Amino acid sequence: MQPQRHLPIAGTYNVRDLGGYAVADGQTQWGRLLRADALHRLDAEGVDAMLAAGITTVIDLRHGNELTHQPNPFLGHAKVAYHNVSLLDGLAPTVLGDGDVLLDLYKLALTQRQPALAEVLQIIADAPPGAVLFHCTAGKDRTGIVAALLLGLAGVEAGLIVEDYALTAAMIAPIIAEITEGAVARGADPEGFQRLLASEPATMVATLAFIEAEFGSMTAYVQSIGLDEATITRLRNRLLGDF
Repeated sequence: MQPQRHLPIAGTYNVRDLGGYAVADGQTQWGRLLRADALHRLDAEGVDAMLAAGITTVIDLRHGNELTHQPNPFLGHAKVAYHNVSLLDGLAPTVLGDGDVLLDLYKLALTQRQPALAEVLQIIADAPPGAVLFHCTAGKDRTGIVAALLLGLAGVEAGLIVEDYALTAAMIAPIIAEITEGAVARGADPEGFQRLLASEPATMVATLAFIEAEFGSMTAYVQSIGLDEATITRLRNRLLGDF
């Protein structure tokens, strides 16, 4: 089978492979890292499809309330290492401004949730052979930040990172109403929440510019949050070479 960007697994809408993106001397490898929306809709057949795709590690970036309402089918799974790192704890949208609220959120995550980001990247670097899948609810914001860091470390150019981020808009269109309903049930303001559902290219362009302006480069950023050279090398190898 030819590798493909979107994995159409029943029960999901936004499972995407980070392989096939151009770098200076080749491309990122297929079947190494997958980004995704929530997995709670998976039935037994869907779980088997994930295993067939090579998944051996799942990193759930959601917070406790989301886990309670939409349990992860890989929690306690015999063949998959499951990790939960709540990436946006304490970053409530109500504290954000009137401009690009997602850009504000991403900046806060990059500056105030550095230990959580470092933990996620360390898990990926230390993961056993097989594919690592990381996900949140829509597979857009928390997942998008982690994907941008990984692709940037691998040497993928900014334009392709932006394109990868923007793909989510079409992927999650069928479940926008469901995502909104779930957020409102957990206490979100429906009108305000609508502002958080976009994945405009300009938001990721500005996010990458923020990292460069504040930290100098993607590598410098991950070094600043505590990753050593050996870990960074393993992360790059995860997408580019042997691991």
